[in-house]
Amino acid sequence: MTPEELDRTDPEGAIAAAAKRVSNWGRWGADDVRGTMNFLDAGTRRGAAGLVRTGESYSLSQSFDMDGPQKGWRRRTNPIHTMLDTGTDAVAGIQGFPHGLGGADDVVTMPLQCSTQWDGLGHIFDHGVAWNGRPAGEVVTSLGDGVTGIETVADVVAGRGVLLDVGRAIGSDGELPDGFAITEEHLAATIEAQGPTSEVRRGDIVVVRTGRLARARRDGWGDYAGGAAPGLSFTTTDWLHRTEIAAVATDTWGFEVRPNEFDEAFQPLHQVAIPHIGLFIGEMWDLDALAGACADDGVYDFWLTAAPIPVTGAVGAPVNPVAVR
Repeated sequence: MTPEELDRTDPEGAIAAAAKRVSNWGRWGADDVRGTMNFLDAGTRRGAAGLVRTGESYSLSQSFDMDGPQKGWRRRTNPIHTMLDTGTDAVAGIQGFPHGLGGADDVVTMPLQCSTQWDGLGHIFDHGVAWNGRPAGEVVTSLGDGVTGIETVADVVAGRGVLLDVGRAIGSDGELPDGFAITEEHLAATIEAQGPTSEVRRGDIVVVRTGRLARARRDGWGDYAGGAAPGLSFTTTDWLHRTEIAAVATDTWGFEVRPNEFDEAFQPLHQVAIPHIGLFIGEMWDLDALAGACADDGVYDFWLTAAPIPVTGAVGAPVNPVAVR
């Protein structure tokens, strides 16, 4: 599908048609809970281990603190970090430990999707149906996601990462404007510009840089969390399915272009990608330092480990992705 073929007045029809074209339901059996992470198998991971050349490593995580972008949408807040025991308590001798021992402890309270994170397969439903055709009410309850909780992929997310720096290849001064819809043609042009190391393969974890985070750092958060942003076009649905990637992540809050490409729609690409393709989506990743290193030497693939914190039953989870080149 091309952007010209989209009927802006009919998101319902476009979502239904796309879901039918790209559905992976039953592909790995009726009991599957890992979706596209099944593409990231032991052989794929073993091959990716050889990508380490310099040993340089890059954290792709934003910070987890009160200075983050969250503004309360759907009760999402920035992390609240509180100390339970401190050095001043130790000096005061009120901790109750013998022979001069002291210590510090702390606690963090936060929504699991307030900073760099994965969307799990229980995060989005389509007409009350979750990944693999399961009724959403039987998957996620007040006790959490009892079927596809994020812990089901805690030991899987490590393999070949490939950066598609669309902001640098297509944009102006390394950034795309808000509302810019990244199409399959833009992704192909980026791959061609970057060279053979950015070829997308089965089982890859693809990270797409738009430059939106760099702009937020320069100009302030503004509406970074929930507002207008560049992102993947709804028309990339078929590309996301056809390439058989394990996961995709961006440096934006919502992964797909905002405003969305229909007159009245909210995250239509999510509505197809997660419950129908079974695709894991990463959001708010910090790709700037990695992108600079890749641009310097022209190598855009790397070893990437990005295991989520395995919060039992969570529909998304924080992550500190580490790219090693």
